[in-house]
Amino acid sequence: MAKYTGPACKLCRREGEKMFLKGARCYSPKCAFERRGFAPGQHGRMAKAGGRSDRESDYARQLRAKQKARRTYGILERQFRRYFGVARRLRGMTGLNLLQTLELRLDNVVYRMGLAENRAQARQLVNHGHFTVNGHKADIPSMILRQGDVIAVSETARHTTFFKEAADLAEKRMCASWLDRDLKGLTGRVLRVPERAEIDGNLNEQLIVEYYSR
Repeated sequence: MAKYTGPACKLCRREGEKMFLKGARCYSPKCAFERRGFAPGQHGRMAKAGGRSDRESDYARQLRAKQKARRTYGILERQFRRYFGVARRLRGMTGLNLLQTLELRLDNVVYRMGLAENRAQARQLVNHGHFTVNGHKADIPSMILRQGDVIAVSETARHTTFFKEAADLAEKRMCASWLDRDLKGLTGRVLRVPERAEIDGNLNEQLIVEYYSR
């Protein structure tokens, strides 16, 4: 299964804002974005100073919006394009359909429940088979959940050190309002499809639609 294996902090610097890809490190002085808040590469400092950003084209804005969404959810281009194709075939607004589909990925739901520090960790936990969906083992991070689906930590994983401490750590993390979680039982349930106001506001789905509609 393909995934990005490069430095995560460089992605935040390229997009010009924190995407909190490394969990707690993003809130610490070690955060590379805080220390070097300019885009990577030889032209990064110049762009921060206004040398290039004033000439940003419509295509550049559309590309950056698409890349930001793709990197936020940890998805490579080919899979992201497939998600867009699915969203375009659904009823309603294509951009909103796309974001809702991404939010309902199993790895994202685990992250939104607070059982993982970031989406990369959630993806790893799912890959290792630590979760079940409706009582069946689920080890595919891209699995799209539906309203009423129940996510639970597997019986075997409950005895590991990580999940013994997970409930205490999860209490400090917000759970999405469209999810219901039981930290004592290490379970959660999809109450409904998330609304636009409940999805990251720094994502611009309209520019993504414009990018793929060129």
